[in-house]
Amino acid sequence: MAANVLNNPYAVQMSVFVVRAFVRLKRMIASHKELAAKLAELERTVVGHDGHIKSLFDAIRRLMTPPPQTSRRIGFRVKEEK
Repeated sequence: MAANVLNNPYAVQMSVFVVRAFVRLKRMIASHKELAAKLAELERTVVGHDGHIKSLFDAIRRLMTPPPQTSRRIGFRVKEEK
């Protein structure tokens, strides 16, 4: 707008500078919207994986617990004669 009112090269240069700044701002906002959309998609995916990851940890913990001890001995038993 300054270039329309003031007819000098400096005013034209500043007007072009302002327009370029707004174009860059518009591009940045658009890229942030894309980034926000990708982040939301990732968040939805991760929320679905939380249950699966928890079940994996539970299964690993069950595998880590030692089996219960039994009192049976392996081998042959000899019956004692009375």
